Amino acid sequence: MANTEDFFKKVISHAKEYGYIFPSSEIYDGLGAVYDYGQNGVELKKNIREYWWKAMVQLNENIVGIDAAIFMHPTTWKASGHVDAFNDPLIDNKDSKKRYRADVLVEDYVAKLDDKIEKEVAKAAKRFGNAFDKAQFMATNARVIELKERGEAILHRLGKSLEKNDLADVKALIEELEIADPETGSRNWTDVKQFNLMFGTKIGATAEASVDLYLRPETAQGIFVNFANVQKTGRMKIPFGIAQTGKAFRNEIVARQFIFRMREFEQMEMQFFIKPGTQKEWYEHWKVKRLKWHLSLGMGEDNYRFHDHEKLAHYADAACDIEFRFPFGFKELEGIHSRTDFDLGNHEKYSGKKLQYFDPEENRSYVPYVLETSIGLDRMFLAVFSNALQEEALEGGDTRTVLRLPFVLAPTKVAVLPLLKKDGLPEIAEEIVADLKFDFNVAYDEKDAVGRRYRRQDAAGTPFCVTVDHQTKEDNTVTLRHRDTMEQVRIPISELRAAVAKAVDVRNWLTKL
Repeated sequence: MANTEDFFKKVISHAKEYGYIFPSSEIYDGLGAVYDYGQNGVELKKNIREYWWKAMVQLNENIVGIDAAIFMHPTTWKASGHVDAFNDPLIDNKDSKKRYRADVLVEDYVAKLDDKIEKEVAKAAKRFGNAFDKAQFMATNARVIELKERGEAILHRLGKSLEKNDLADVKALIEELEIADPETGSRNWTDVKQFNLMFGTKIGATAEASVDLYLRPETAQGIFVNFANVQKTGRMKIPFGIAQTGKAFRNEIVARQFIFRMREFEQMEMQFFIKPGTQKEWYEHWKVKRLKWHLSLGMGEDNYRFHDHEKLAHYADAACDIEFRFPFGFKELEGIHSRTDFDLGNHEKYSGKKLQYFDPEENRSYVPYVLETSIGLDRMFLAVFSNALQEEALEGGDTRTVLRLPFVLAPTKVAVLPLLKKDGLPEIAEEIVADLKFDFNVAYDEKDAVGRRYRRQDAAGTPFCVTVDHQTKEDNTVTLRHRDTMEQVRIPISELRAAVAKAVDVRNWLTKL
């Protein structure tokens, strides 16, 4: 546990040191669970967003995008169920006065059981070497089976209790499992209560004429209220999707784990409108398709798993998460939900406007069902960043810190380095920068020894370094250095753009889909 905590601290400090993420309003001692993206962070975030957008909108003829406003008519949130049902179960510790999400305390307990399973697997893998069959071991080892069944039983009970709003049983479960306050070890808990997560605000020129509004807790409702607008103006035929990225706001009980759970965050959502009765096949379709998108980034198949929801949201008939192995364990990265006709049906009821689709093949109108894929952009950022940060042992006992970001997402693709600050080398380097910057984000660095500059770019996640030396003046070639392998090749300046593009071009990554 200490190791993962230490590593997570390294992730947070590295993100700050290299201009990825800063605490917000830091000169005023910050604001809880609010962060700013720095000069490298904003580029990585933009690249993740574009990678999602191209895969979701550009590559699918039947999916289009919108950008709906953050402010929405207040009845929207009554129709969506958020006013009455957008709650989290909270519990206070009487001794420490700390507040926690009751369900997260239980889920963290189960995560520790998962850690024990991982340790059993690691021990067995070491013992059996190449002959080790993980799947067979997981299916037959008594200790692993016992831990797995125990975890599943706990989550099943938690899900059922939350579904029935039996908050007394949630507290009973916490007490039976002897779950203590993570900070103080106290087990002196209050009863569990429900807490609405929406931020309230007002709109209007004067206090008397102002209207109570909410900051949107999700981007999905902007898609639903625009269903008819998009369908008619785009002449869309079912099945079709509407995608959106944008900010959402939740007054989290416990906002923690860096940018994993924030009060202001960004979502990338797609609502796919389908014929009623076809939701099961589309649910499976999008599970496969979304996992494939994640795997295309090459962050390791073992770092992903599906988790089916025990407790379904008020609108869903099926739901699962794609979970990722964060430094603090497997946690939700993306949700895939079969939302039935709840959203369009309710907005039709509350607005009095028809939100139906006329199906020419069936010669009838109906309220479409919805299949949703929803991913947190900030969580995706954390998954990419934490997975990429590595300490690597080198020959001779030396080490280097390297940020192995997928090349397609890296903020800066190339760093151009003159070997010396004289003999006309900086001028040649600057010419190369001027040529490449139309295609890629390029850095120029002439400070310190070239080895130290390589290390700096490795730690910042830059895929390639180009070194201009005296041979460049003779034959117009430069050294192209690869971040991950540290391999160096001599290449003509005229071939640089093509060599870098081959490795970083989004086309070459998305073709894996």
